[in-house]
Amino acid sequence: MTERPVAIPPALLGALAAAALSTVALRAAPARAGLLGPVLQLMRPQLERRLSEICLDAAAGNQAALEESLRGPCRQVAGRASQCLIKEAESSGRSLGVITEMLAGRLGDDSEVVIKRCAARLLGLPSDTLKDVPLQELQKRFRIPSG
Repeated sequence: MTERPVAIPPALLGALAAAALSTVALRAAPARAGLLGPVLQLMRPQLERRLSEICLDAAAGNQAALEESLRGPCRQVAGRASQCLIKEAESSGRSLGVITEMLAGRLGDDSEVVIKRCAARLLGLPSDTLKDVPLQELQKRFRIPSG
């Protein structure tokens, strides 16, 4: 059986992008500037797993049957959101900062810029649209649990 593309509300994609970098601390080896793209790609499976978990928690609310039916769509959402986060980290020139912040297990200025750029992109907005919106406000707007 082939999976059909699932229409994912852009707001959910944006919310997952924001949640991903604000709640996950990834571990990777330090990298030189020329290796940042591959380092980010190495982090992608763990990022996708965390995004998928966030999606299931938010959408299924601990209902086993619903969680099972949403597992595939949440994986698709996670894939799109992780691609966006990595692409925005690279295109904004903030890959090194994002990697450094992830290694430190914290959300810093570089990660915040990438989250906002990705959320805007997933919502179909110009990339700098959300730059002046506090990340906590986005988190509240999308009802993303902290931590």
